Amino acid sequence: MNKITKLFGIKYPIIQGGMIWCSGWELASAVSNAGGLGLIGSGSMHPEILLEHIKKTKANTDQPFGVNIPLIYPEIEEVIKIIIDQKVPVVFTSAGSPKKFTPILKQKGIKVAHVVSNSFFAKKSEIAGVDAVVAEGFEAGGHNGREETTTMALIPNVRKKISIPLIAAGGIASGKSMLAAMALGADGVQIGSRFVVSEESSAHQNFKQAILNANEGHTSLLLKKLIPVRLINNDFAEQVKEAENEGSTKEELIELLGKNRAKSGMFEGNVLQGELEIGQVSAQFREILPVKEIIANIIQEYRIEKQAIGLNDKYNFV
Repeated sequence: MNKITKLFGIKYPIIQGGMIWCSGWELASAVSNAGGLGLIGSGSMHPEILLEHIKKTKANTDQPFGVNIPLIYPEIEEVIKIIIDQKVPVVFTSAGSPKKFTPILKQKGIKVAHVVSNSFFAKKSEIAGVDAVVAEGFEAGGHNGREETTTMALIPNVRKKISIPLIAAGGIASGKSMLAAMALGADGVQIGSRFVVSEESSAHQNFKQAILNANEGHTSLLLKKLIPVRLINNDFAEQVKEAENEGSTKEELIELLGKNRAKSGMFEGNVLQGELEIGQVSAQFREILPVKEIIANIIQEYRIEKQAIGLNDKYNFV
C-alpha cells in the first residue's frame, strides 16, 4: 500500500482521467472494479445527467470512485450539491483555484485532488487544503498548461515543492511510464488517453479509430489564446492553426470553435470537423481493449520492469 492507494482506498495507484464525453459511468465503474480509481467526467454533463451517472456508477461498483469537476463549470454550485448529497467519496478539480470548494468538500469527508501544470500552483493547492496534487505535463490530451512543461520535467519540481501525495499525468499509458513517474517522485499516476480507447469508454467508435490511426506528430497544442487544448490534427485543427497564424483574436477563435465542437467530434464521431482531444501517447495505441485488461497489462509490465531494475520496497503498492 502506498500513499495514493491508502488515500483513496484502492488497490493500484492508477487514476482514470475524467475526460469530457469519454468518461461516463461505464468507464468509471470498470476502472474502479479493476482496482484503480474511476472518475466521471462532469465537464460535459448537465447536473441532472451527472446525477444519473453517479447513481449508475454506484449500482455497478462497490469500490471507491470520483467525479472530475472543471471549476469554470457554469453550474458548479449545483454540481457540488449533488456530489455531497450522493456522498461521492472523491473529487478531482481542475481549471481554476481549489480554494473555495476544497474546505466545503472536505468537511463532508470527501477526498479532494487538484490538477496543476506547474510547481507554483501545486504549492498553492497544498495551502488550499487539497489531499493530493495531479501534476500534468503538456503531453496530455485535452485542456493543458500554457508553460508546455513535459511530465518528466514537471514531476521532480513539484515533488520538491509539496509534501502531500503527488499524482503524475500526461503521456502515461504503460507500466514502464508509470514506474518512471514514480521514480521521479510521483506516488501514483493518472491515465486518460489509454482509457479513451477502452471498450467501456463512451467515446464514439470513429474517434477511437482516429486515435488508433494516429502516429507521432499527429496531435497539436492549440487555442492558447483561450484555454490550451491538445487535439488530433484533423480539418478543424488545421482551421485553428491557420486562424492562429493569421493572428485571429480571442473572439474570432471562440466563433470558430462554436458550440458543441467537442461533443460533435468525440461523442458523435465527426472526425473531420469535430474537436478530438487526445494525448501524444496515443501514437502507441493499436487496439481497443477492456479496462480490466488495460490495467492488468500496466500492472504486469510495472512489476516486470521493477524487478528487472532491482528496485526496492518503496515501489511496492500491493
